[in-house]
Amino acid sequence: MRRRPNKDRGVGTLALRPLDPFEDAELVHSWVTHPKAAFWLLQGARLQDIEREYMAIAASRHHDAFVGLHDGEPAFLMERYDPRYIELVGLYEPEPGDVGMHFLVAPTDRPVHGFTRAVISTVMEHLFADPRTHRVVVEPDVTNTAVHRLNEEVGFVPEREIDKPEKRALLSFCTRESYEAAVVRHAVAARPTAVSGARTCP
Repeated sequence: MRRRPNKDRGVGTLALRPLDPFEDAELVHSWVTHPKAAFWLLQGARLQDIEREYMAIAASRHHDAFVGLHDGEPAFLMERYDPRYIELVGLYEPEPGDVGMHFLVAPTDRPVHGFTRAVISTVMEHLFADPRTHRVVVEPDVTNTAVHRLNEEVGFVPEREIDKPEKRALLSFCTRESYEAAVVRHAVAARPTAVSGARTCP
C-alpha cells in the first residue's frame, strides 16, 4: 500500500511504499554499496546479501523497510524498527511509543537543492502519522556530522554517544512536539521577508 504523498514546493512529490525484497533488491544494492553510502556499512555486500537482509526484515514483526518515491520514481530508502528488539537493545531505556528509524537518499550526480531535507520530513510525517508513535530514535555514526545537522533541523536532540558493535553512535531523540515545533520554525524561516521602504500616504 502506498502512503499519502507529500508535495514539497520546489522538490516534487514524495511518497513511501513497502520494499519488495525480490523486486527492489538490485536497486537497493546499487544504493547501499555506493561510495556515498559509506555510513550504511554495506559497502562490500553482494546482491544475495541484500536479498537475505530485506527478506529477514520483511519477515520480522519489529522491523519494516520502505522505498521512497520522488515523482513516482525510487529515490530513497527508509527503515522503521522497534528499538526494544532491534539495534538498541540494552543500550538505552526505551519509552512507550519509541520508534527507531534509518534513511538513505539514493546517490545521484544531479542533486536537488532541499531534497534531503524534504526526504527526512516525509519520513518523519510517515512515522508520526501513527498515533502510537511519540518519539523517534536515531543512532547515526558520531562522525556523520551532515546527518547530525539535518536531524537537528527537524527536531532531534542529541542525548549521548553509545558504543554499538559496528560503530560509535550519537543517540538522539525527536518527540512529536519537537518535530512540530521544527516544522513551524522552518515555515517561518522560509517565509518571504516584507519589502522595506514601502510607500506610505503623506
